[in-house]
Amino acid sequence: MNHKWKSLTFKLWLTIITAIILSVLFAYSLSQYYYKNLYVEKLKTDLVNEASLLGGDYTGGEISDDFKEKVEWFNSKNESEVFVVNNPRELSACLPFEIDYDTLISEEERQMLLAGKAVEKEGYEKRFEKNIVAAIIPLIDDDRLEGIIYTYVSVDSITDLLKEFAAKWLAAILLFLIIAIFFTTKWLKKLVSPIKEIEAAAHRVSEGDYDIQLQVKSHDEIGKLAQAFNEMANSIHLEEERKKEFLENVAHELRTPLSYVKGYTHAILDGVVKNEGEERKYLQLISREALRLQRIVGDLMDLSKVDGDSFHSCKTPIAFAQFIEDVLVKYEPIIKEKQLHLQLELDPDPIIYGDEGRMEQILHNIIDNAIQYTNPGGSIHITLIQQNKECELSISDTGTGIPKADLPYVMNRFYRVNKARSRFDGGSGLGLSIVKKMVEWQQGKMEIQSTEKIGTTVKIILPTIKEEWTS
Repeated sequence: MNHKWKSLTFKLWLTIITAIILSVLFAYSLSQYYYKNLYVEKLKTDLVNEASLLGGDYTGGEISDDFKEKVEWFNSKNESEVFVVNNPRELSACLPFEIDYDTLISEEERQMLLAGKAVEKEGYEKRFEKNIVAAIIPLIDDDRLEGIIYTYVSVDSITDLLKEFAAKWLAAILLFLIIAIFFTTKWLKKLVSPIKEIEAAAHRVSEGDYDIQLQVKSHDEIGKLAQAFNEMANSIHLEEERKKEFLENVAHELRTPLSYVKGYTHAILDGVVKNEGEERKYLQLISREALRLQRIVGDLMDLSKVDGDSFHSCKTPIAFAQFIEDVLVKYEPIIKEKQLHLQLELDPDPIIYGDEGRMEQILHNIIDNAIQYTNPGGSIHITLIQQNKECELSISDTGTGIPKADLPYVMNRFYRVNKARSRFDGGSGLGLSIVKKMVEWQQGKMEIQSTEKIGTTVKIILPTIKEEWTS
């Protein structure tokens, strides 16, 4: 039950019904306001104007019979009751019933009349036994109240009409509320139904069911929410698949060197090795596989750092051409050994803002691949050019190249081309994905172009600080 009161459906239902009730009460209050301020106030103004016009014919002195006759004639032609009074004895002659003149006006009203002010009255008048709206105009001569013109209208019929209106209004409102509650409940049920479907789908996703897809039935906010949920579910599904594939690849990459280490170690311990030469050979194999394990773990740690928030660095301005030349010094022996032709075209102007250690790791990975997969006697061409506020580093080789089918995937984690002697075969399959992440971390872009059996070109585009640095 408590859950029901806290539901969105109930909150919306309560909000709408409350708004309807408040609207009805406001409309009723508005009708009462208009009755009070438009009808009644206008009625008072009209009565005052009528009495004032009649009073305008009073010329002073005692109230004459001619003046009284004019008032009586006006009374016979007008909807309101009008009479003139100058003393208690004449009051009964003016009306078909007796009225106590002494209580017709109060002392406070008498003082207002003596001051020349009109008196307005509203409500139940005991003397007439009616609900009236009245106006009293003084007839003054030499600061003496000679008499009054009293005009009034009975509003009993209007009051009865308002009571009848209120009763019918209440009945209509009750009927309207019943209808409104019925249709509001049905409408809210239809409105909230997609949200409940999203809620149920969210629970299924939390339990590992990522294949669920919601039907987008509208293009409003709820429809967009359902579409966003589908995209989220697909994204989570894809990420889970990648995670699963990643863990499988990690297990596979670690299993192979571990099996070698285990096998060679057992061979030595079990006495399979017969002489010192074979034992040394086995120890070298164990050392090689241990280094392979070390590289895989190192790559995984680097990948974890660039993926997370623990990737720290120290960026400084780097004269890029000189930096590339310094890195290439380490490769001179192997380049000579493989008789490779190295061509450099380095623009000395580009200055980048980067981490020297990370930039060296990027260059090492790309140059290592270029040397490894270029046959003896081949060539490697490295160019660096300035382009507006960016610089482009291009490393091309005449190596084995990458098959067209594999090219879109070579920067994916653990992806390796399985063809013999192919470019990025071997290793952990993490190198290029790490390089790509590091380049992007430094606000750069990385592209690979390759043709099988012709060669490969790796391009890295980085922002420069040439203008800022030289200023």
